[in-house]
Amino acid sequence: MNRTNQSRVSEFLLLGLSRQPQQQQLLFLLFLIMYVATVLGNLLIVLAISADSRLHTPMYFFLSTLSFTDICFSSTTVPKMLANHILGIQTISFPGCLTQMYFLFEFTDMDNFLLAMMAYDRFVAVCHPLHYSTKMTHQLCVLLVIGSWVTANLNSLLHTLLVARLSFCADNVMPHFFCDITPLLKLSCSDTHLNEMMILTEGALIMVTPFVCILASYIHITDAVLRVPSTDRKWKAFSTCGSHLAVVSLFYGTIFAVYFSPSSSHSAEKDTAATVLYTVVTPMLNPFIYSLRNRALKGALRKVTGRKTCSY
Repeated sequence: MNRTNQSRVSEFLLLGLSRQPQQQQLLFLLFLIMYVATVLGNLLIVLAISADSRLHTPMYFFLSTLSFTDICFSSTTVPKMLANHILGIQTISFPGCLTQMYFLFEFTDMDNFLLAMMAYDRFVAVCHPLHYSTKMTHQLCVLLVIGSWVTANLNSLLHTLLVARLSFCADNVMPHFFCDITPLLKLSCSDTHLNEMMILTEGALIMVTPFVCILASYIHITDAVLRVPSTDRKWKAFSTCGSHLAVVSLFYGTIFAVYFSPSSSHSAEKDTAATVLYTVVTPMLNPFIYSLRNRALKGALRKVTGRKTCSY
């Protein structure tokens, strides 16, 4: 009977990033600006790539998919946080918590897979330029994206179902601004060994495999670029790949620090700050990083914004 009562936790209390009213107001404004920038920036990239036929190539196909994913990724956590602040509440229902966690896993995995696809695309373009059109076909790109969506959904479903079977005791306070699996497992009064084992094995495999592919791709790219005699071509290749590596470093660095580092090094404050980086900051920076030194994309963005201005 006691176990039945324990399992009927109807909601969790999200403490957010700060308990001080002045800091909460500042954080609300900051997160609102970052969310609007994320949605508008990534939406413009999707529209620019769709509108310009010259950008209908594998690299931009992956980039537009990444932008769409980042809009969804940021929308999984930030709107709920902003709504809670406006309404003056800090709660999230147990089904809502599981739903948020499911989509968080899904879009994290999709970002992970897409970064690996983009690295492979650059590897083929730099190391095998004569075979690029035959290797990176449209059919292959579509299959890679569909396969990634299926894998991400199955992985999300697995971890969500494993959490759904857990029982929760009286303590339902979560020192976070969204339902993340690490603080959620700490609140459970059930045995979470299976959940933790799946994160460190299957979850690690999902994250590490694309990361290794990215590293291997850029090792080959660096080797190929260093053998190019032209300094201008070297600079162009490194500048194109450098933006991608900046996103990869921020994304994987924070995820490995939160989910795959020793538990002794964890604290609620550090984990929350790290999750802000990969769930909010990285999706916001992607449009700026990928378009900063990309003349073709900047030209397409000017056309899209110019058309919108003229239409008014």
